[in-house]
Formats: sequence, structure tokens, C-alpha cells
Amino acid sequence: MDIDKAVLLIIIANVLVSFKGFKDRAFFEKYKFQIGPIINGEKIRMFTSGFLHVDQSHLFFNMLTLYFFADAVIAHVGIPKFLAIYLGSLLAGSLLALTFHKKEPYYSAVGASGAVMGVLYAAIMLNPGMKLYMFFIPIPIPAYIFGVGYLLYSMFGMKKQWGNIGHSAHLGGAIGGFVLTLLLFPQVLIQNKLMVIILAIPIILMFVFKDKLESN
Repeated sequence: MDIDKAVLLIIIANVLVSFKGFKDRAFFEKYKFQIGPIINGEKIRMFTSGFLHVDQSHLFFNMLTLYFFADAVIAHVGIPKFLAIYLGSLLAGSLLALTFHKKEPYYSAVGASGAVMGVLYAAIMLNPGMKLYMFFIPIPIPAYIFGVGYLLYSMFGMKKQWGNIGHSAHLGGAIGGFVLTLLLFPQVLIQNKLMVIILAIPIILMFVFKDKLESN
């Protein structure tokens, strides 16, 4: 599969910034997402953290996921709107993380996962028949089942604080992808109405149970 130049540039930017962070701890600390500094005015961290990664495997899996799903979005909305979805989802992930962890000044996170989840959610909305192959499942599964399931997992992960994973950023990114796809390509609501409704379910649940998910 050929790679679009816009996607290639995003991958190169992630690789360059991430490898700089791997080698330069001061750089990593200065630009990672961290609640305390952000509340004190360092809002740029909400953007720059989306290009940093913990290690090479973290970087690889995020970029691989982006590579597989970006074209499915670009084919429907074009490059400018794809970039808006990617960057908007990145910021939406950071915003939700800030909202849910605002009482934890030392909470920190890095990674393009929020932006990538936004692209993945957009791809599912735009391609309702899409199927995914998972390493541990021998048969393809409908992508919308993965999308809904992963967001439900992210909500439980936020509540239970499972693993060293930015669950709130994943959830925020998916919400960003969902909303931006509707705004930038409203035809999807007519063409794939059922898919939009299904994918909206975990997002609605998040807002319903927002108070229970927030850290105390």
C-alpha cells in the first residue's frame, strides 16, 4: 500500500521528536503532557506530547496503526480534513486527560494514541463494512465492535487505573475523531446512520458516568 505524503510527514515528525526525547531526557520532560505545568500556563505540552513516545515499540505500534487506517479516511474527506481530524483528535485527547486528571498535578502522558484513535474512529464511521484482524483472534471482526469495545475498555481502565496507559487520551481522541468527522463530512450521518449511532453509544455512556470516572 502506497503511503500518502501527509501521512509520511506525520510519521517522520513523530519519529524525529520521539528519538530526540529518547536521547534527551530534559527535552522529554519539557514537552511531555503533565497536569501541573499545563495548568500553570504551559499549554504547548497538550500538543507536543502527541509527538513524544515512551519507547520504540510504543512509537512503532502507533505509527503502524496510523499507516493502516489513514488512507481509509483520506479517501473520503481529503488531506486537509484528514489533518484536521488527526490534530483535532490529538488535542481532544489532551483536553479530556486534563479534564479527568486536573487534580493530579504529577499525572503525565505521551504518545500519538489520541490522534491515532481519532483517525481509527473516523475510518470506522466512513467505512462501515471494515473488518479488523487481531493477533489473538483467527477470524476478522467488524471494526465497529473493536471501536466500541476499546472505548468501553478505556473507560474501565480510567476508573480502575489499569496499567501505564493514557486511557483518557484514547477516549478523548476517539471523541474528537467522531465529532470532527461529523462536522467535516456530515454526509456520513446520512450514508452510515446506524454506524454513527453505534459508535456514539460509548461516548454517551462516558458523559453519563463522567463523575464516576474522574479522579478524586
